[in-house]
Amino acid sequence: MRRKPLSRAAALAAAALLALATPAGAETPYAPAPPHNPYAGPDGTATMHGDTASSDTTPLPGPAPGPLTSRRAALASACPTILVGSDGYPVALCTTVFGQTPTVHLLDPTSGESLAELPLTKGSLLGGVYAYLDNRDRLVAIDGNRTLLRIAHRRSTAGTWQLYADSSLSLASAVPDGDGSVGIAPDWQGRVWFATDGGVVGTADDRTGTVRSLGLPAGERIANSISTAPGGTAVATTHALYLLTADADGTPRIAWRRPYDRGPGRKPGQLSWGTGSTPVFFGPRTGTDYLTIVDNAAPTEHLLVHRADSGQPVCSVPVLEAGGSGSENAPIGVGNSVFVASTYGYPYPKLPADAGPSVPASADYRGGLSRVDVRPDGSGCDLVWDRVVRSAAVPVLSTADGLIRTVLREPVVPGTEATTLLDPYHYAEISPSTGEVVRRRWLGSGFLYDTLQMTGTVAPGGVVFQGTVTGVVRVSSR
Repeated sequence: MRRKPLSRAAALAAAALLALATPAGAETPYAPAPPHNPYAGPDGTATMHGDTASSDTTPLPGPAPGPLTSRRAALASACPTILVGSDGYPVALCTTVFGQTPTVHLLDPTSGESLAELPLTKGSLLGGVYAYLDNRDRLVAIDGNRTLLRIAHRRSTAGTWQLYADSSLSLASAVPDGDGSVGIAPDWQGRVWFATDGGVVGTADDRTGTVRSLGLPAGERIANSISTAPGGTAVATTHALYLLTADADGTPRIAWRRPYDRGPGRKPGQLSWGTGSTPVFFGPRTGTDYLTIVDNAAPTEHLLVHRADSGQPVCSVPVLEAGGSGSENAPIGVGNSVFVASTYGYPYPKLPADAGPSVPASADYRGGLSRVDVRPDGSGCDLVWDRVVRSAAVPVLSTADGLIRTVLREPVVPGTEATTLLDPYHYAEISPSTGEVVRRRWLGSGFLYDTLQMTGTVAPGGVVFQGTVTGVVRVSSR
């Protein structure tokens, strides 16, 4: 017998009860979170990075204290995007191992198994990565035909689940043939912003059918997702960080542009030559006071913080010196604090066709995590700690229980830095104040459990869904 969908009230009640059972030693909650986007799903589970500001935070607490249990659901697909709507049902955007076909899965919240699936037209490598849930629990994505889709789910009269395209809008007038979407997010007017690998940024209004676009300077590619806040849309190209706004008809305009040091080439453990960051809005007053990315300077990268309204630099702080200074991941940003994880040397099994050689040609994976705080008066930033942490997923911070969650990829031979197909993987909780691991749970060993620097999602009920290269792992209290 299938469990009925969780109501929004039930999900919030469960979260409140779990907040009362915060693990011993957990941190004081970090705040404020970015403002809720009225055109997106629940904060913390609407986008790969939690919200449209890409804060990598969630208002939901993770698993309660005590023993943990985990279960792997095999989907024969890499699943980087797992989102949860107001009904409590996870929706995953995966890419099949064989054929590399983007496929949407509706997951059973109690097991992680697929209840329904819907293949999408194949496009670019990142076309099967970035999507979001709208305020009606529909997955919004762009397929390989350059079509904006809103994919809904429903239960049939026979009791089975179905996924279906509820609406569609062609973007072919704005996206050149052969180009592909790499970023998508709604703004506060209900338009859908998109960005392409070739450097096109645009808006689409599927209520009116209006599509507008702007080409960024020649030679600048976009290799990561985009972020939106009330003040504009943030885009990081392989050369610069941008804040864009839109005219009344939706035509994008550049509010400011700030170039960064992109280094001599792509580093090992990165997928493109330039920043590996999706831009992150954060801040102590509005939740979107600042905008941050990590540059690609060599040998040591810097966390860059700008004022979101003007682009004025706040600081440039060297990071990830302890564990390898290179990152393909978006930072966590909340209040005055930013946390950035190293991917330097991470052994991705496949790179984009145009990734180019890395500089140096190879490196061991050591893993690192740094915390930087913006000073209360905004006069600069300070490195709080810098640790060796072998994070194999994008870390996420819960503002409810004050813990960072990720997956650790440990070496088969303790004390070494080499990676193998037999490496063990552990779910881990980390103290934001010290960077110390405070709880862990073995998930499994070997290629099936490789989390490939993908983001885990904290779902209602104290459950964590983590994508792997072959499916989904569900972690919860026993």
